[in-house]
Amino acid sequence: MSLRSRSLPRRSCLSTPGSSDRFLAKAPTALADFSFLDLEDSVAPKEKVDARAKVVNAIRTLPWDDRVLCVRVNAWDTPWTYGDVIDVVGRAGARLDEVMLPKVRRASDVVALDLLLSQVESNAGLPLGHIGIEAQIETAEGLINVEDICASSPRLESIVFGPADFAASIGMPVTTIDETIHHAPSNPFSYVFAKILMAGRANGLNVIDGPFLKVRDLEALRYAASITASYGFDGKWALTPDQALVLNEVYSPSQELFDKSLEILSAYRIATEENRTGAVMFGDEMIDEASAKIALSFVARGERAGMKTSRDESSAH
Repeated sequence: MSLRSRSLPRRSCLSTPGSSDRFLAKAPTALADFSFLDLEDSVAPKEKVDARAKVVNAIRTLPWDDRVLCVRVNAWDTPWTYGDVIDVVGRAGARLDEVMLPKVRRASDVVALDLLLSQVESNAGLPLGHIGIEAQIETAEGLINVEDICASSPRLESIVFGPADFAASIGMPVTTIDETIHHAPSNPFSYVFAKILMAGRANGLNVIDGPFLKVRDLEALRYAASITASYGFDGKWALTPDQALVLNEVYSPSQELFDKSLEILSAYRIATEENRTGAVMFGDEMIDEASAKIALSFVARGERAGMKTSRDESSAH
């Protein structure tokens, strides 16, 4: 796994078709935390092989910033997977951080990719384990096996929910993935979100929600993203640069929450180190070790997004 990419934020994960020189050229200019160049769903079957060279050229020549850079290859049940990995990872150079594997059904799918990556890294002169893996859960079988999948390889950096394919897998009566799913009388995604999140966090992974298909309705996107943000997801796919801007906001702590979390940590440190007490009043709240852990998670997330305190951390409540 790439130690560099593992520590970076993934609030907005921008998808770019690997067959489009025009979209590839624009991708580095979008204010997204994460970019993945797609060889799967957004590329027509007859364009898939030719798209590999375009993706390699984009990785090697375009002015990428410090964002996480990934390529989504085709799934193992297609004829293109091994060629995607050999051609792209073998020629892209060290700037490529990750490979995303779609339609992961079982742990062995990830293990197979891990083994292939080790051989490609060796032949390409890359450090062993340099390329991380993102695993997509897009089927009922994948969800049932998600705990084993998340524990299957040290290369894994993120687990990603693919809502459209998953809806098809379970026979969900929808034709698109939008905010109306969250208003349904029975929303199976609630269970999916919790199950994927628990499996990912138990194995130290980033947890990412998939795309929102009403690309022009940014307020509806904001609502849908707020659902998984409230669960604790790290981010969500963006299909346009405008979607990425919304997601950067939704998956960041508010300034008020970030500041308060820093103050809680400061108060708890004084209580435990100077006053030697395990709990202390913080305004009208009692805080203890559990409060500090919650605050630390918000501070870590905010700092990954470049946030800084807007007031004196020592201010009392």
